[in-house]
Amino acid sequence: MKALFGWLLLAAFLGAMLCGQVIAKELPVAAFASAPSVDKLRLSPDGTKLSMIQTVDTDEQELVLVKLYDLETGEQRFLVKADSKDLTIFSVIWANNTQLLMRAAYATHRYGTPVSETRLMVIDIESGRNKSIVSGQLQRRLVRTPQFQSNIVDLMPADEHKFLLALDGFNNESGVSVVKVNLNGERYSIIEHGRKGIYDWVADRQYRPRIALFRDDTRYEIKEKLADSNDFRTLWQFEIFSGDEVWPIGFDSEPNILYVSAYHDGRLAIFRTDLAEATPTLQLVKSDANYDVPADIDYSWQQQKIIAIGGDYVDPAHELFQKSLDAAIPDADNHIVSTSHDQNRYIVESSSATMAGSYLLGDRKGKSLNFLIDKFASLKPELMVAKQKISYQARDNLTIEGFLTTPLGYEQATSETTLPTIIFPHGGPISFDDEDFDYWTQFFANRGFAVLQMNFRGSHGYGFDFMQMGLQGWGLQMQDDVEDGTRWLIKQGIADPKRICIVGASYGGYAALMGAVKTPELYQCVVSFAGVTDVEDLVKSYRNFTNYEVVKKQLGDNFDLLEERSPLTHAEKIQVPVLLVHGTKDRSVPVKQSSAMYRALKKHDKDVQYIELEDGDHYLSTNSHRLQTFQAMDIFLKQHLKVAAPTQLTTVVAE
Repeated sequence: MKALFGWLLLAAFLGAMLCGQVIAKELPVAAFASAPSVDKLRLSPDGTKLSMIQTVDTDEQELVLVKLYDLETGEQRFLVKADSKDLTIFSVIWANNTQLLMRAAYATHRYGTPVSETRLMVIDIESGRNKSIVSGQLQRRLVRTPQFQSNIVDLMPADEHKFLLALDGFNNESGVSVVKVNLNGERYSIIEHGRKGIYDWVADRQYRPRIALFRDDTRYEIKEKLADSNDFRTLWQFEIFSGDEVWPIGFDSEPNILYVSAYHDGRLAIFRTDLAEATPTLQLVKSDANYDVPADIDYSWQQQKIIAIGGDYVDPAHELFQKSLDAAIPDADNHIVSTSHDQNRYIVESSSATMAGSYLLGDRKGKSLNFLIDKFASLKPELMVAKQKISYQARDNLTIEGFLTTPLGYEQATSETTLPTIIFPHGGPISFDDEDFDYWTQFFANRGFAVLQMNFRGSHGYGFDFMQMGLQGWGLQMQDDVEDGTRWLIKQGIADPKRICIVGASYGGYAALMGAVKTPELYQCVVSFAGVTDVEDLVKSYRNFTNYEVVKKQLGDNFDLLEERSPLTHAEKIQVPVLLVHGTKDRSVPVKQSSAMYRALKKHDKDVQYIELEDGDHYLSTNSHRLQTFQAMDIFLKQHLKVAAPTQLTTVVAE
C-alpha cells in the first residue's frame, strides 16, 4: 500500500539530499504559539462524514468550533462556535450517524471556590441544534447540579441512541450513579444507584455496570456489583500510592474476564482476572522489566474481542495491518484513531519526533491512504529536530533518564563551542517527558538553545520505587536531580555554564524557581509559567475538595516544612532575572501563586517581570495567551542568554 502522504515526506527528504543541506531559520513565534488548526478528527459510523475541533483566531475574536465535513459532497459546516477563553472543547464523539456528543470544560466558582466544571452536549448534525445532556426531566430529578457531567461510562453501539453516563447529585450523600440516557428524547433510567464513596464505574461489554470504584480519603476499594442484588463484594482494597494498587482497565467479551493494572516486580503491568472465581487471582498478561506498561486495552465491538493490550496489537490481523501502515508512512508513529462501523474507512494520526502531527484518511477496499491535513502547518519537519535519549547518574547514583534537544545542524563531536541552554523540568510532577513532538522544546531549539528534559525521581513510568522517591519530595532530591542534570550537561561540554536558563510550567515552574533559590550561581535566568511558589498554600487550597487527603499524602502535611520548601519563602535568595506568567482562570494552580511571588521579588528589588493572562487557564488553551507567553519568553531568553538567531545554520547531509 502506497500513501500519498508518505510519498510527500519522501520527496521532501530526497530534495534535501539533492541540495546537500538543510537550512535552519528562525521561524515566527506564532508558528509555535498557535493552537492546532484542526484536531480530534473522527469518522461517522457510516464513514461518510468527519467531525473535528477547529480554532479560529482573528483580531476580533478567538473561537473554538466543532466542524463537520461531508466526505461524499465536500460540504463543510460549523455546528458549534464558542469563545475559546470561556470554553475548552476536549472531545467530540459520534453517538450515531446523526448525533455527536461534545465534552467541554469551563472555569467557574462554587460557594466562592474557583473550580472547573464539565458538560456533555448532544449535537444534531442535521439541524445544528445542541443541548446539554443533563436537562429537562433529568435535571429536575437532581437535588444539586453535578460539577462533572461528561463522564461517559460506555457507548452502546448495538443500541446507538443510548449510552451510559456516570452522574452524581441525585442525593446529597450518595456517590456516583449510572444513568442510561436516551438521545431521542428526555427519557432516562438510573440503572445503578450511587452509594457513599463511589466516584466511578466500569461497565462490562454487555453494558452492565459491574465495577464500582470507592474512595474514603486515601483508601480505595474496588468492588463488584453482584447480579440481581443490591450488594457488592470487595475485590481489592489499598492505600493510594501503595504497592497494592489494582486498577480496573476494562472487560473482555466474556462478562467475567476483567483486565487490571497492578505491580509486577516493581513495575506496573497488565493482568487478567476471572470474576467467576470466589477469590479472583491475577494472571500476568503483559509486563516490562524496565518500565511501567500503559494501562490500556483496545476492544473491537464489531469482532467482540480485545485487539490491543498496553499499546501493542495482540490480534494478528490488526498487527499485520499496522505493519503495512508503518511501511506506507515510515519513520513515524501511526495510530488509527477512528474507524467506520464496517471498518472500511479509517483515520490515521501520524507524528514523529520532528513532525507535529498529520491526519490521513484510509480506505481498505479502495486500498488508498490520502493526506487530509497537518495539525501545525507552519512547523515543517525538515526544520524541526529529534530528541536524543540520554541518562546520567544523580548524586546518590540513581540513574535518571531524559532527553536532549540541540539546534538543527549542531554536532557535538565536531563542535568546539558550547551552547546556550534551557533546563526544562516537566510539570505534574507525577508525569514524564518522552521522545514525542513537543512544541515548547522545538521553539527553544529553533532559537539556538540546547534543551535538557529529565524524568527526575517521582516521574511516572519507572516503577513503584521510583514513584515513591518523589512523594513529599518537592525541593529535596527531586530538585537535586534537576541540578545534577544541569551539571552533567556542562561536563559533557554541551551547555555553556554562563548561559543557562531554567524554564518550567506548573511543577516545572516550581522547580525553575527553586533551582534559582538553591543554586543561585548555576542559572542565569528563570521562566515560570503557572508555577507553584507557595506549597503550603497550595495544599491548604484543597481543603474544600474531596481529594484533600490524597494531596497531603502526595505533597505532605507538615506546613512548616512546606513553607520552608517554597520559593516564596526565599525570594531574597534569587539573584537572577525572573519571568512569571500566569492565567487568571487557572484552576490547577491559583494565579495568586505567581502574583505573590512577584510582590515578594519586587519587595527585595529583584529583576522580575510578571504577565497576567486575562481569562487564561493552566494549559495555554487560547492562541493569544500562547502567543503572548512565547513572545515574552523569546525576548527574555535572548536578552539574558545572548543567543544569535540561527538564520544561516547549515548541516551537510551525507550522500
